Amino acid sequence: MKFLGNVLAVIVGLFIFTILSTLVFFGIIGMIAASSDKEVKVKENTVLHLNLNGRFLVERTSEDDFNFGSFANPFGRDMSAGLINLKKAISEAKTNDNVKGIYLNTGLIMAGQAGLLELREALIDFKESGKFIVTYDEAYSEGGYYLASVADEIYLNPLGAIDFNGFSSESVFITGLFDKVGIKPEVFRVGEFKSAVEPFILTKMSEENRLQTQYFLDDINNLAVAQIADSRGIPLDSLKRINYEMLVRKAQDAVTYKLAHALVYEDEVHAKLREKLGLEEDDEISTINATNLASVAKSKNVTSKNRIAVIIAEGEIVGGSADGVISSEKFAKEIRKARKDENIKAIVLRVNSPGGSIVASDVIWREMTEAKKAKPLIVSMGEVAASGGYYISAPADTIVAQPNTITGSIGIFGLWFNVKELLNNKLGITTDVVSTGQLSDFMNPTRDLTQVERTIIQSSIEDGYETFISRVAEGRGMHVDSVKKVASGRVWTGTQAKERGLVDVLGGLDTAIEIAAGKIDAGDDYRVVYYPTKKPWFEELMSTFGDKVEARILQAQLGENYYLIEKVKNLQNYHGIQVRMPQDLVIK
Repeated sequence: MKFLGNVLAVIVGLFIFTILSTLVFFGIIGMIAASSDKEVKVKENTVLHLNLNGRFLVERTSEDDFNFGSFANPFGRDMSAGLINLKKAISEAKTNDNVKGIYLNTGLIMAGQAGLLELREALIDFKESGKFIVTYDEAYSEGGYYLASVADEIYLNPLGAIDFNGFSSESVFITGLFDKVGIKPEVFRVGEFKSAVEPFILTKMSEENRLQTQYFLDDINNLAVAQIADSRGIPLDSLKRINYEMLVRKAQDAVTYKLAHALVYEDEVHAKLREKLGLEEDDEISTINATNLASVAKSKNVTSKNRIAVIIAEGEIVGGSADGVISSEKFAKEIRKARKDENIKAIVLRVNSPGGSIVASDVIWREMTEAKKAKPLIVSMGEVAASGGYYISAPADTIVAQPNTITGSIGIFGLWFNVKELLNNKLGITTDVVSTGQLSDFMNPTRDLTQVERTIIQSSIEDGYETFISRVAEGRGMHVDSVKKVASGRVWTGTQAKERGLVDVLGGLDTAIEIAAGKIDAGDDYRVVYYPTKKPWFEELMSTFGDKVEARILQAQLGENYYLIEKVKNLQNYHGIQVRMPQDLVIK
């Protein structure tokens, strides 16, 4: 009886817990819905607070992304910050008389250099208003300081640090792991620089890969140092030495070498903000975040008949219609829809992708070529638009990239894994096959490839490479031989790509939109519409269950090392012929 009583108690307890959890859940939803209906008002003497410390910079987040304010987000902190959303808020802060300045925390922001440059340019434009930018953090990463360096005043914690010692890119090689478990990779590729397969077959970088990596890293670092020198008023040669020798080794060094104004605690920074705002010591500082400020920004020319579609293509290129990646079915449909919409006069494709499946890339390329016949087509390259990312960009009338965008990588490879030793010798599993044809079990991973199979696969890879080259030659108006000279899978920065005819104009998304407006003779009379349409906040909220909850927890725990988990998970996308970057670049 005692056992049955305990069971009954557990059942009743679970029933009560379920009811209470449901009530709490819908209570939270009700509070969110009620709060989201409130009109945001910018108080007088307000400061825009951009807290980007520890956030991942992405192209775009939901425009009605809910700010939980005093309520704890029960689904975990959203680690992403949208570049487009941030720029919108900064633009509004520039012209809104109630916003007096920006308080910036960039510390350990996780972002690529091209994204940081675009955000940095928005902050420089903001400074034309005469309003202040003050930044503070306990520690600045290389990227965090690059962004913070535009501020009028830079403050560092007395025990803090600034990572200012140049960029590095580390590749992870798993050949030894495969050797231990009995997996034998077989590689098929074209191009001596197409080194995406190196982690599976080598234990260190090839000389070709080391050469290209050093070449574009130097270019990116030189740009960053030059821009920081200009912002801080430090002679370029002096700053190059500070950077190369890592002379900022402790907090005081940052002040000595003029990278920071002073070493202070955050409450002292708040006191300085009160002084700028004309507040008393105990007065509360009125702040507003980017989401709320962007929500009060008036859309430009909402009644204009000149609409420019900006299609955001971010992530790996895969087949199908999956979310969170550039899926061929979904994005071909978006491009087709924009082409057929008579209200849309021009298309800008914003590409931020390391590439992926050649078939999926070609499906999107086809829709791009059709769109080009119908209306002006501009490509804006973000952080990376390489390999398959370049493949889908090639048809554009004009290609725009930042000087530090990673692009090129015009090459192709195929990867196959032989698990015979793993199954037979490690796990004690054997297989046997009955076939009706010579190649019925083509590329069976439980045995070695035959020479016939290798010949067929390599021929497909070479045909795919020639197709890639021809796509680029056609889109860029270049001779095939000229394309091959800058191809072979080699990666370039935006500046280097422009010198080689792969990019037309250096600039960000705004530059691409302006070019599109010029091609339709719209002047300032145009409206920008973004696609794919972002989900409303409720759908975004609900989608945080499952995989997204797991991803957020891992992002929070691993920080910049989260990419290692993603690298392993993304191996499932390596099936078929790939037009993918030489490596998963993480520049630190």
